[in-house]
Amino acid sequence: MAGVRLESVRKVFESGGDEIVAVNDVDLEIRDGEFLVLVGPSGSGKSTLLRMIAGLERQTDGDISIGGEVVNDYKPRRRDIAMAFQSYALYPNMTVRGNMSFGLKMSTDLSAEEIDAKVTETAEMMGIGELLDNNPGQLSGGQKQRVALGRAIVRDPNVFLMDEPLSNLDAKLRTTMRTEINRLQDQLGVTTIYVTHDQTEAMTMSDRLVILDGGEIQQVGTPLECFYRPANRFVAGFIGSPSMNFFPVDADGATLRGEGIAYELPAGIERATDGHTELTLGVRPEDIAVVDDPQSDNDIECTVDVIEPMGSVKYVYLHTDEMDAEFIAEVDGQQPLAVGDSAYAHVPEETVYLFDRSTGTALHHREVTDDAELDLSARLEGSPAEG
Repeated sequence: MAGVRLESVRKVFESGGDEIVAVNDVDLEIRDGEFLVLVGPSGSGKSTLLRMIAGLERQTDGDISIGGEVVNDYKPRRRDIAMAFQSYALYPNMTVRGNMSFGLKMSTDLSAEEIDAKVTETAEMMGIGELLDNNPGQLSGGQKQRVALGRAIVRDPNVFLMDEPLSNLDAKLRTTMRTEINRLQDQLGVTTIYVTHDQTEAMTMSDRLVILDGGEIQQVGTPLECFYRPANRFVAGFIGSPSMNFFPVDADGATLRGEGIAYELPAGIERATDGHTELTLGVRPEDIAVVDDPQSDNDIECTVDVIEPMGSVKYVYLHTDEMDAEFIAEVDGQQPLAVGDSAYAHVPEETVYLFDRSTGTALHHREVTDDAELDLSARLEGSPAEG
């Protein structure tokens, strides 16, 4: 097993005489045995970063170390890593046993009996022991994914690299496989770097998240830390579904003024805006209550545009006459609401976020309840230090 370290890693591609910076000055340390998830939108640099760790792409600048050894000049085979991709990449002319044993035959001196024993043991662990003599064409999507993961696991590598391995599966199977991968990683204790654009995967699977945008790290932290303490507006909007609502406002003393908004800040929050007058007010949908009568002077008078029932909750899209865009509230699924209703959006003072409008930097985070704070502290104490 081994940790991974990236120091000032940069990747530049040439395109038609122009330079495209795919990854820019990344410093990151992944501890031995950690499950780290790289997450971000398309084009954020997460897959390029993974491919550089694997040795499939050569970084333009910087150093990559695995197990304390700089591997810049090592070919992928010498780095002792195993990869699982979005495409299963199984050999159609080989059985499951053949697919899982192929890498061992090519890269080890193990005897045929030793290879067969390792493959059988891993297949049983993956729940595909009875499929060893089947061909890939006889397997379901979930079974193919298990074979692809088993092929990586059987090699007993120092590091697992996984590039969106679940994206071809249906929603229910993705949930099952998330649990399976977490269970296996806990059992094996292998350092795992996992790439996804799916924030549900990122939040539920990782010890820590690395949130990327434009080839640069926006934040490194536990899932709860990134959710409750986003470093900037990008992270706040990317983590959480539905996304955080954002309202452009100007600070007029203790009052935030924007389209359809006049929000009075308490003294503690007002101090966080000191020196910043052009702000963005952020509030998560689950922190907005939709009420018939105003609860405070800060409540926003609005109209219900769209209702999306989701079972135990419903998403309510609201607007005011002054606003150009809608905002979203998450309310109880049984709350009686209809399109066209007039209502008030109640936003408690302790739930608001504030960001500098020009830089996006977070100036103030919402308060965290005691239970959530304990959970957050536990995750922080149990996870490796930020790289």
